[in-house]
Amino acid sequence: MNPSPSASSRTRGVASTSSYPLRSRRLSPAVAVCAVLLLSLCAGFAAMAEEKEAIEWSVEAPLAAKSLLLDIARVEGLDVVVGERGHILVSHDAGATWRQAKVPTRATLTGVWFHDGKRGWAVGHDAVIVRTTDGGVTWERVHWDPGAESPFLDVLFVNESRGFAIGAYGALYVTEDGGKSWASEPISDEDDFHLNQIARSASGKLYIAAEAGAIYRSDDDGVSWTKLESPYDGSFFGVMPLESDALLIFGLRGHLLRSEDAGANWTAVDTGTVAMLNSGVLLPDGTIVVAGLGGVVLVSKDGGRTFSLHQQQTRAGIQAVVDAGGGRLLLAGEGGVRALALTELVAKEGK
Repeated sequence: MNPSPSASSRTRGVASTSSYPLRSRRLSPAVAVCAVLLLSLCAGFAAMAEEKEAIEWSVEAPLAAKSLLLDIARVEGLDVVVGERGHILVSHDAGATWRQAKVPTRATLTGVWFHDGKRGWAVGHDAVIVRTTDGGVTWERVHWDPGAESPFLDVLFVNESRGFAIGAYGALYVTEDGGKSWASEPISDEDDFHLNQIARSASGKLYIAAEAGAIYRSDDDGVSWTKLESPYDGSFFGVMPLESDALLIFGLRGHLLRSEDAGANWTAVDTGTVAMLNSGVLLPDGTIVVAGLGGVVLVSKDGGRTFSLHQQQTRAGIQAVVDAGGGRLLLAGEGGVRALALTELVAKEGK
């Protein structure tokens, strides 16, 4: 709302009949300073009001756990899933029950990362980033730029302070203060490929899976990036560091590649499927599980050199998979989040 005109600018109702000369109406320095401070304060309140009005909180939905969910984070007995309409759900019992959090966005959330049982971040459409410092009980919006029309697709922190949000058109944002503020640092001056997933190896190398066969690696915690040679020009949606410098990368039409030397050389691995592959997890016993659309679940017992194909009967698309412990997986995707026992996979093997 525009401020009302000041008293000195309003039209007086009665003309002055005084014969005395008019005195100067210049403000004293002290009054001028007060006026400037008052205007600044009003502008600040207006900006705060505008920001508050811009926030659309996620709507509580009884069936949120059955909605489209796109990523899972698991740490210290805490599971957090994110998805459409700003839905964030939290579980403390390995996915047996879920509680929906109140989140300051209705944008689809595509990625989530937790540094520990308290500090976590989620990213998504409208270039939104939200964070929590209490294990997902409450969330605050720390970045939002719907005008950019460039969604974030994944998020990762290398420690409690330094983190990365990546997304469409080569978007790479970096924070050094735990997510309070973010700055754009383009990954390449030449490429604007969609950056789909970021992962960190035990040795500290960072990898990004991107579209058009692009693969990026950083050996210095994201200060600089190298584009790796790739034998495939289709999009990659997941990258999975293994032991030492071994890693897997996978994506469109069931393509999965394995490297023994941090991405310098690649070997194609037969998956037996043309379904899009989205996510993978390394289990404590060395078993590797990779999942994707059409309910596809791939299992490897030899470090990702060969895989057996398991087709889920529901054929619901799987976007993310994590180890829930006790021989169980948590799957997120079409139809929400659900548990899958590894024994079920064994029973279906070979069918």
